[in-house]
Amino acid sequence: RLVESGGGVVQAGGSLTLSCEASGDIFSLNIMGWHRQAPGKERELVADMTKGGYANYADSVKGRSTISRNNTDAKNTVYLQVNSLKLDDTGVYYCYVRRYGRSTGTWGQGTQVTVSS
Repeated sequence: RLVESGGGVVQAGGSLTLSCEASGDIFSLNIMGWHRQAPGKERELVADMTKGGYANYADSVKGRSTISRNNTDAKNTVYLQVNSLKLDDTGVYYCYVRRYGRSTGTWGQGTQVTVSS
């Protein structure tokens, strides 16, 4: 089960933090992260992190975003902080998790982020 939180309307130049909590069968989870889909565009990776802590960022957010994870026996939570928000950061942000050995994963329901000028 994935529960996303955060998002909303944020002014350009501001910051936001998204969180995604995974519960249930979490022991085999490897990758957790965030993708986004802007209006009229394809869904794209924003950032993700392996269970071992290796982080991967899209060039568009590199240097102004931080992804982190908190793993416990009961749940794994991934956080994404994006600073210096731009109008192009607007879109629906989807949490994504993938288990070890799998080529596909599970998507959250998505949360809208709107950056206003």
